[in-house]
Amino acid sequence: MSLATIHSRANCGIEAPQIAIEVHITKGLPSMSIVGLPETAVKESKDRVRSAIINSQFDFPHQRITINLAPADLPKKDGCRFDLPIAIGILVASSQISCSDLNTYEFAGELALDGTLRSFNGALPFALATQLTKRSLIIPKTNAEEAALPENIKVLPASNLLEVCAHLNGNQFLSLHKLTKHETTDNYNIDLADIYGQFQAKRVLEIAAAGQHSLLMIGPPGTGKTMLASRLPTILPEMNEMEAITTAAISSFSGKKINIEKWRLRPFRAPHHSASSVALVGGSSPPRPGEISLAHNGVLFLDELPEFNRAVLEALREPLESGAVTISRAAHQARFPAQFQLIAAMNPCPCGHLGDNRHACTCTFEQVQRYQNRISGPFLDRIDLQIEVPVLEKGTLSKLRSEQQLETSKSVRARVTAARQKQYDRANKPNSLLSNQEIEKFCFIETEQRTYLENAIERMRLSARAYHRILKISRTIADLEKKENIEQQHLAEALSYRKLRNFK
Repeated sequence: MSLATIHSRANCGIEAPQIAIEVHITKGLPSMSIVGLPETAVKESKDRVRSAIINSQFDFPHQRITINLAPADLPKKDGCRFDLPIAIGILVASSQISCSDLNTYEFAGELALDGTLRSFNGALPFALATQLTKRSLIIPKTNAEEAALPENIKVLPASNLLEVCAHLNGNQFLSLHKLTKHETTDNYNIDLADIYGQFQAKRVLEIAAAGQHSLLMIGPPGTGKTMLASRLPTILPEMNEMEAITTAAISSFSGKKINIEKWRLRPFRAPHHSASSVALVGGSSPPRPGEISLAHNGVLFLDELPEFNRAVLEALREPLESGAVTISRAAHQARFPAQFQLIAAMNPCPCGHLGDNRHACTCTFEQVQRYQNRISGPFLDRIDLQIEVPVLEKGTLSKLRSEQQLETSKSVRARVTAARQKQYDRANKPNSLLSNQEIEKFCFIETEQRTYLENAIERMRLSARAYHRILKISRTIADLEKKENIEQQHLAEALSYRKLRNFK
């Protein structure tokens, strides 16, 4: 048989389109050509494949070898993954491997010159796509744990080319990989009880966690803003199977090693304020995910918010509303999920001591306005909760933990999880994602309450977007208190989190 077809997959975002690797061996001068829009790394694979085949004690055909990566119009980027299927195709086409059920397998892996299999990026998206075809997946052992995360997938890990060939020839079969189960609940080394005082900020953090609302904290340095933000993941509900798989697939595509022990924990991303829009939103060619996609189903924390480039912050406006980002280039387009929870922190002024009774503020009114105006009104309007984090009262830090009756993350998470479950039972989504029609249905308020809210909106000069966000926050507060209807006290509390003193 001089023609063989091997199944593999390309690396396109978090998708993995199927690639048919066709190998044809014919008479002619010895040569090996690869067609089908291969990138440089794919073209270089022929040298790795030749050495791996020879060093694995097989014969490399001294004939004309043509390899086609179909479909031919799809650029083949992550080239190292095609080493193994190309080698198998050559051995099948040269009759050194005889396998009657070759169509039931998909192959991926980089070959070392001695035939050893090395890992490749994007094993999880590869496995998710293979799962739908009911085929078995033969990959390097170093990718096995990641590829086995989806349920009902057959992963056959191998250490080298010889093991794969022995399996296909029926001499020694590869063992089916079984995923090691790990408990991930409460697998944090920080806790909400680590923070003394700031009870209002903790209350708002709980509301943000319950309804998946965005949050801006403003206050002098050292008041606990960063500590509060870093502890938000500890009170969020654990991700379900689909959320965890999607989040892990993005990390896998980005080349980040997945920690199997903590893969069910929500991601927490905290980019430096010098990050560019490409680093934050995504970009490059081919398109790569940015921080907002790496924070999918988790938390994106922007500390020192005004220090970020204004254009970078403006680029977040659309993903905040849509929950996804589409990156377009001349020859490529990719859509990445970006359903992240934004938490931001900033000082009230350049020196940081505006409203701080411990230190005198040295900033002029114009300097304060210029500093605060680095954040545009439209961007600020998209942040649901906006609170001040004041300086701690004297003696707060010296009090014993028992005297302050500090709640642990576990107890707060129980309330958050119960409130989030009510939201999913009601609308199959968190309150922050409710559409305008769903707000009318699930956030209904009486005429008297509506009049109260409209008067407050007019007095505070808030937008129509803020009106709907206040209703969603009120719905979350009612869910935390296990109330079926929104009451005026819920509206009043939600309104108190929408206007900052000494801001704008």
